[in-house]
Amino acid sequence: MLLNWVKNIVACGVILIIAGMMYACNSAYTPKPTGYFNIAFPEKKYQVFSQPGYPYSFEYPVYATVVKDSAFFGAATENPWWINIDFPQFNGRIYVSYKDIGKNKFDTLIKHAFTLTGKHTSKAYSIEDSLINTPNNVHGMFFLVGGDVATANQFFLTDTTKHFLRGALYFDATPNEDSLGIVNKFLIEDVRHLINTFKWQKK
Repeated sequence: MLLNWVKNIVACGVILIIAGMMYACNSAYTPKPTGYFNIAFPEKKYQVFSQPGYPYSFEYPVYATVVKDSAFFGAATENPWWINIDFPQFNGRIYVSYKDIGKNKFDTLIKHAFTLTGKHTSKAYSIEDSLINTPNNVHGMFFLVGGDVATANQFFLTDTTKHFLRGALYFDATPNEDSLGIVNKFLIEDVRHLINTFKWQKK
């Protein structure tokens, strides 16, 4: 009698477990969205970069540092006016290269700038370009590249006769448009502020 009662209890337990498993398998699954770290952004404040001998000046954020770039892929830079604008908090950097139009053909510099941006076409789903014209006689082009690319923000500035400068914002991280999107949005304001306050100086 007791043995039969135990068997019935065990049988009922097994049936309940199987029923629960079947219900769980048939229930709707709602995937959780991918989570990213919460980023505390600093207040927007700017300072002036204007060094003796440099052919340009501009305003950049107080949470960034300007470092002279002395090497380009292991070789010496073409001139001493190449710099990097580092954003340590975001593992980001704007690579800035300067070219003298007197030593380089203007058409070649323009073509090279478009070629460098075009290298991202394999991973980009869009490339938007917009003209730059500021009251400081600064002209150029801004490129916004969509997709999981190494640099989504690129630009070049020129006066068309003497100066040509190219900038590109990179992150020291695996390219991911979703995770970098909020940082890109924050720093693109700084890039545009740099452009709008940019001035050519006499060397």
